[in-house]
Amino acid sequence: MAPSRPLSRFWEWGKNIVCVGRNYADHVREMRSAVLSEPVLFLKPSTAYVPEGSPILMPAYSRNLHHELELGVVMGKRCRAAPESAAMDYVGGYALCLDMTARDVQDECKKKGLPWTLAKSFTASCPVSAFVPKEKIPDPHNLKLWLKVNGELRQEGETSSMIFSIPYIISYVSKIITLEEGDIILTGTPKGVGPVKENDEIEAGIHGLVNMRFKVENPEY
Repeated sequence: MAPSRPLSRFWEWGKNIVCVGRNYADHVREMRSAVLSEPVLFLKPSTAYVPEGSPILMPAYSRNLHHELELGVVMGKRCRAAPESAAMDYVGGYALCLDMTARDVQDECKKKGLPWTLAKSFTASCPVSAFVPKEKIPDPHNLKLWLKVNGELRQEGETSSMIFSIPYIISYVSKIITLEEGDIILTGTPKGVGPVKENDEIEAGIHGLVNMRFKVENPEY
């Protein structure tokens, strides 16, 4: 029997990164978008993961890279078509995540009606914090998230402001995509998204629980 893989290092072996867009009304307004009746979903590859100690890499084809601060929900076991009432039973823990976004590329994709893959799914587009066990967060809808760039506060939000709750999101996603142990769902970003450039330092945290720090670099290719 194969040894169990530690959930605390989900980024080394987890397969799927499922992202939810437009889940905070204030961010929807700042992007001049419409609030929808169902979540907007997109995917990142597992090569998007960046653990602390590694840099965020700017995609060479973008001139406007943005940070988006998000709570990530790490799945603790396989989940298929879970009812909303039982959805939290499948959660193994949490992580703070960044959905790095090539905003200029995304704007072009939107104009052309194309998927957001080039804007959202590039290598090193999903920096993640240390794993936070489920037991340390009794209520994931009662967290304060923050992000600074070079010491300046850029994003600050509360998970209580989510449009779609975490149980709803897990249930909704699992009816479309079978979720496996170690997969993560990014639950959307509050307002305050903005640009970063080479050599910027991003620091972010879940108040009272976890902090993370990353440097932005150009790739060596």
